[in-house]
Amino acid sequence: MTPIPGPNAQRIVAQDTQLMMTSTKSAPIAAASGQGVWITDVDGNRLLDFASGVGVLAVGHCHPEVVRAVQEQAGKLSHFAGTDYYYDIQNRLAQKLTEITPGSHAKKVFFVNSGAESVEAALKLARWNRRRPITIGLLGAFHGRTMGALTMTSSKPNQRGRFEPFTGGGHHIPPPYCFRCPYKLTYPSCDLYCAKILKELYFETAIPPDDVAAFIAEPLMGEGGYVVPPPGWHRAIKSICDEHGILFISDEVQAGMGRTGKWFAIEHHGVVPDILTTAKALGGGLPMGAIVFRKELDYTVPGAHSNTFGGNLVAGAASLATIGILERDHVIENARKQGEHLMARLRELQQKYPAIGDVRGLGLMVAAEFVAPGRDHPPDVKLRDRVMDESWHRGLILLPCGKSALRFIPPLIVQTDEVDEAIEILDAAIGAALGSG
Repeated sequence: MTPIPGPNAQRIVAQDTQLMMTSTKSAPIAAASGQGVWITDVDGNRLLDFASGVGVLAVGHCHPEVVRAVQEQAGKLSHFAGTDYYYDIQNRLAQKLTEITPGSHAKKVFFVNSGAESVEAALKLARWNRRRPITIGLLGAFHGRTMGALTMTSSKPNQRGRFEPFTGGGHHIPPPYCFRCPYKLTYPSCDLYCAKILKELYFETAIPPDDVAAFIAEPLMGEGGYVVPPPGWHRAIKSICDEHGILFISDEVQAGMGRTGKWFAIEHHGVVPDILTTAKALGGGLPMGAIVFRKELDYTVPGAHSNTFGGNLVAGAASLATIGILERDHVIENARKQGEHLMARLRELQQKYPAIGDVRGLGLMVAAEFVAPGRDHPPDVKLRDRVMDESWHRGLILLPCGKSALRFIPPLIVQTDEVDEAIEILDAAIGAALGSG
């Protein structure tokens, strides 16, 4: 490996700084090509990709079947406005989504282009159906940066700063974050207070339940720190929602499409949502998202919601190819198996390095949280950032999440030897980061 960034990457980074809007850059890695779980940068460095385009590339970079599906469809027809006319690809993809999403009830689908747009569509559908103005979510949640989705996003202040007022009607309750319980309680003796408080406090004081259209939650919180709610939390919330006619939205943009070892993460919790959002991995690397919802929630008038590019033919072909690979090649089972191995290896490092305060996740949606010494495990943001930098310098691409965690989200086709190689690099990176602190 040459030093990262090499000369070609340095040139691209400098141009990007001059031309591109400030966003969320995490490392000066300028990719040139990819194959499977590996990225090659513009200076010829080969890096192990445990970010997978923020969870987009479920079947890896440039899977030949996805590439072929895209090429063939692009050569036939790329766009004809599927919200105004008709595509067979949309029908086939919608049928597949109704089959793999939780619940045996009749469902319908609406296609979008991104995770944020799927959340916008879900929030609109809920508000239109219930004719109620309020949506409740979780502090620490991430649902997107467009103005409607941002109403429910609350993972970092800089995501919301200077953007008030939002679309209105957004309320939040503390998250089910057992490692940092906001109530200083311990599961299971807490009796799921973090769920029951919705009815026992919020509905009794600040939020009239008859004004609530929906409750939105990630089954496993993403940007907010890969927080896995305790067993029973989702069922308790869903029971409260059902009691008051409140729709439950499962935001599966990052956690869905096999990432957690099941098609959708809400399946781990035994809950069937009324509306489910999906995106990221659905498109196999192309922009594609959708909401899947109970059929009776459908709009009864045309034009209440629509778009131009949703269900794009080329992206639809990529989606169908991706789902086919996930099914045929037992990729979701591999995600479960490799996720267990990854968690075990990370816990070995946790024994070696007390600075790793918590290891958590489901399937291949895993995080390690870095902490400073102290009774309350204070977050060690600087150490986490040094570990991330030392990792990509050594050829391992990672992303942060939460206040002081690193997330591990490789393509779901990752193999045991690649997980072990990532752990070896991470071990060296943590040692170097601790030495430089």
